[in-house]
Amino acid sequence: MDLPVMPPLAPMLAKSVAKIPPGMQYEAKWDGFRTIVFRDGDEVELGSRTGKPLTRYFPEVVEAVRRATPPRCVLDGEVVIARDGRLRFEELLERIHPAASRVRLLAERTPASFVAFDLLALGDTALLDEPLTVRRPALEAALADAADADDPVFTAPAATDRELAETWFARFEGAGLDGIVAKPLDQPYRPGERTMYKIKHERTADCVVAGYREHKSGPIVGSLLLGLHDDTGRLQHVGVCAAFPMARRRELVEELAPLRMTDLAGHPWGGWADEAAHAEARLPGAQSRWTGGKDLSWVPLRPERVVEVGYDHMEGTRFRHTAQFRRWRPDRTPESCTYAQLEEPVSYDLGQVLGI
Repeated sequence: MDLPVMPPLAPMLAKSVAKIPPGMQYEAKWDGFRTIVFRDGDEVELGSRTGKPLTRYFPEVVEAVRRATPPRCVLDGEVVIARDGRLRFEELLERIHPAASRVRLLAERTPASFVAFDLLALGDTALLDEPLTVRRPALEAALADAADADDPVFTAPAATDRELAETWFARFEGAGLDGIVAKPLDQPYRPGERTMYKIKHERTADCVVAGYREHKSGPIVGSLLLGLHDDTGRLQHVGVCAAFPMARRRELVEELAPLRMTDLAGHPWGGWADEAAHAEARLPGAQSRWTGGKDLSWVPLRPERVVEVGYDHMEGTRFRHTAQFRRWRPDRTPESCTYAQLEEPVSYDLGQVLGI
């Protein structure tokens, strides 16, 4: 492979802001694997955000890139899996599997797509120093033929109309997208720098605190384990709440000490160490290829305290990202913390986002 922009390359990133800023290019924020595609003839490499190759996990995307992109190019975008009109991040996670046979099976059963939103090189020309006003038209021209093909390679919709971006922000969530990205029009591409802006949905939920994990630095609280009751009354693990100042982490150990349990027999997640139990309920501590040998042990607490947390959106029955602590809710009972309180975004067909 001999391209004007070579792997590994860190993608340009975005910083969080509360509102959609004016005077920029706006795109949907895709919920997938950020991927930089390097193509030199038949050679194709899919680079992850960390620089590690994703190529072996998405053979169908590699073949689609060979069919639907210019012979020599570098594209920034997102690998996603869509089913029933919305993105499916959990199915994307399943694709990172060590067994080639499993990867091939899932490539046929849950094929992935690539959504391109920037062009970093074309032919022998690097475009990193060109402004977005040059790179975006070049991207659209480079992938013009892909829009009419059956290959799962798409150009991300973009606009400079802020009112349209506000509409997208409200509608696209129903297709599994998680916000809007705003890009300065005169900006060159700066690998690894947070020079774009992301605007994400934020909601609150009241959750049961049923345990905590210790911080990597010692016996202080690293994250609180959160639960919600399903319609059968079972407490399901839905995610964690973290990002506390160090002083607060120490205080929480003392604050939660009266709730600590020495016997898991009476805890709703008492079977967490049994792999078979994870098939029946969502429990904390399941080992996976993502966690490797990481210590996932946790300190069980009597599920009696309720916390209000901020979250952006759900992925299935759990929080997609780490939730943010808002306040304790002594006025709420643990039994009242159910999935019914969660706001359900209005469904929106992903095909309408991509124009298919």
